[in-house]
Parts: sequence; C-alpha cells; structure tokens
Amino acid sequence: MEAEEIIALVSGLGAVRVDRASRESGAPEVAWGDTFLTYEPEGRASGRGFQPFVTVVTKDYPDFDTASALDREGVFRVNVAVGGELFTEVVGHSPAEHTRQGADVDFAEMDRLMPHPTYAAQGWVAVVCPGPRTTDRLRGLVRSAWERAAERHRAQTAG
Repeated sequence: MEAEEIIALVSGLGAVRVDRASRESGAPEVAWGDTFLTYEPEGRASGRGFQPFVTVVTKDYPDFDTASALDREGVFRVNVAVGGELFTEVVGHSPAEHTRQGADVDFAEMDRLMPHPTYAAQGWVAVVCPGPRTTDRLRGLVRSAWERAAERHRAQTAG
C-alpha cells in the first residue's frame, strides 16, 4: 500500500480529521509531509485536543525517531495506536515488556508489523512500507484503532 492509500482507508472510515503537516498548517518543519489522522466528528472546531490514532510519517525525526531509516527514497511508516491487547497479539509481548523484549527488532525492515520504535510502551505498532505480508492485517488494525478512538471520544464527550 502507498501512503495515500492508507490515508484514504483511514479517512474513509468516517469522522476522521486529516492533518497534513506543512508550512501552511503551522506545523514544525520537521513534521512537514507527515499525516496525522484523528477521530474527531466535530472536526477542528471541537477544540478538545484528541490525539491521532494513525500517523503516516515520511522521514526521520533527528535525535528522536531515526530507527526506521525513513530518509530512504520512497520509504514511509504507518503507525497505529492499537492498545495493549492488540499490541501483545501482534508483537508477542505487552507494551510494558517492550523495553526488555523489543531490543532485537530491526525497525527499518519493510513490510513487517512491529512495535513502534518510540511509542511501543503506549501500545503503538508500526509497519514500514506495508506490502503483501502486512496489508490485510494492517487494514484490520486500523479499523480496530478507529473503533478504540471512537469509543474514547464518546466517553470523553459524554455528559
């Protein structure tokens, strides 16, 4: 899957705000070109500050997130907030165990579901350049993350 296909898949689920980081959006320059997808039926006007549940990043963030070697031509990474249960199912250990269990992960490997190199402890998984091995599973994880985000949104806005 290409990055734009991922963005279309996620935004097609409904009630998703798509933020593309750019000079015009006011985002920091290091984030330009990256896309952040947030469940927010009210759109930007809600002002509630919900967090993205999927991101598509196109480059390394110096001194912070360089393990995936995203500065290679045409390489991008999809990040999905799946939560502890799905993280454990996908990765084979819990987010809390990641610092001990995840040390041997090649975060630059393409078409492999893996812990997020920076946010694994928060229940995020990632895949660099999704392909035939990961596309179907990634679609399911994106839908699950959307459902989690929708439930969290309902809980936070109830009331």
